Amino acid sequence: MPHSTPVIPINSYRFYFDKPQTLRLPEYAGSAWRGALGHALKRTVCVVRNTPCNQCLLQNACAYSYIFETPPPANSEKMRKYTAAPHPFVLQLDQATPENPQQYTLNLILFGHGQRYLPYLIQALKTAGEDGIGASRQPLQLLKIDHISHNQNANTIYQNGSLAPQANNAAIDIPPMPNSIEITLHTPVRIKQDGKNLTAASFNFGAFFNTLLRRISLISYFHTDTPLETDFAGLSQQARTIQFNSQQLKWYDWTRFSSRQKTEMNMGGVVGTLQLNMAGLENFWPYLWLGQWTHLGKGTSMGMGAYSIKISD
Repeated sequence: MPHSTPVIPINSYRFYFDKPQTLRLPEYAGSAWRGALGHALKRTVCVVRNTPCNQCLLQNACAYSYIFETPPPANSEKMRKYTAAPHPFVLQLDQATPENPQQYTLNLILFGHGQRYLPYLIQALKTAGEDGIGASRQPLQLLKIDHISHNQNANTIYQNGSLAPQANNAAIDIPPMPNSIEITLHTPVRIKQDGKNLTAASFNFGAFFNTLLRRISLISYFHTDTPLETDFAGLSQQARTIQFNSQQLKWYDWTRFSSRQKTEMNMGGVVGTLQLNMAGLENFWPYLWLGQWTHLGKGTSMGMGAYSIKISD
């Protein structure tokens, strides 16, 4: 089977909240934001109270079910053994220093059909901020939202309660492949290989890429009209023969409390930088570039597995 380029329409949004003088949020606030968003979204859209989503007649027509439960369709050829497909969104904590220290920013990335539910997500994040984030319930007021283009241009689409008409979904343009790249893992990348979490010492390109390939394939299958068709076996096999040129990694350990499971969960992963010579890796380049928006590994919807690519040649 010939190799093909993945096509996933992606839209990125930056939410600006007012920032209290003393902001008290968890060290890694992605989990707190995801939990608050889920609760607010369900309160906003659910019309059948006290009914589990998987028992609700409306689950296939519900914004909350699609965004947070994401059940695979009954006729799905993939993930038939799983109860949920990848979510159509990622929450991304802004890595850059804020332009305005009086504001707090949060990024929302939507994949494919997830764009249809933008107004629901805006209302839910607005409500979540007003209700308060984190254990201290720190309230944040939504000020405005910018649409961030794929080349990082910002256009304000929401302010003073008014939402501008949205442009059509657009796939990410893949730039020409450079000679070498530097990959920075910003938030914990938690990947298992042979039942064990990859550490700084055991981290490898094969596991990294195959995890990313599977995620991009599932997103395109469940959330777009153009499922990925490529030589999965060939890519996977070749990926196992590739090595990073250098790795500067460390293990970042943190825990989160799962309100669903009523327990602390270890969510640590690897962070740091990786250097990769791209010679002969033309078939891998589109996936590596696209992964900057999709993230990879465990906990992606709460912002884990975020990385960026710097062209280093």
